[in-house]
Amino acid sequence: MQEDIFLRMGQRIKEAREECGLTQQELAEQTGRGLRHLQDIEKGRKNPSFDVLASYIGRLGVAPNELFYSNVPAVEKEVQHFMGKFLACTEDERAILLKTLDCLAEQFISRRHNSSEPQDFE
Repeated sequence: MQEDIFLRMGQRIKEAREECGLTQQELAEQTGRGLRHLQDIEKGRKNPSFDVLASYIGRLGVAPNELFYSNVPAVEKEVQHFMGKFLACTEDERAILLKTLDCLAEQFISRRHNSSEPQDFE
């Protein structure tokens, strides 16, 4: 059971690292962690400390829940994925992201409502 958790966590760290376009060496350097330790974590052979895990989460922008739970609904995974990236940004970057997302969402909602046929509610 414990080994399954480590395998899942290691695989998710690897996936997040690859999604960021990072090699193991680059992630190790950017987080100040050892390469061999990262390799062992990704293979599920090591249980990372909180500090190590926090450094990977911060750099990769992955939500902690993504590392531990595999049965999360797809929409929640999407939100968690964004939240991880969002929290890895600076305060100024987060403000820009929020304004951009708000604008995009409003455009999508407006387009959907403007292109729909008028509905009769009687």
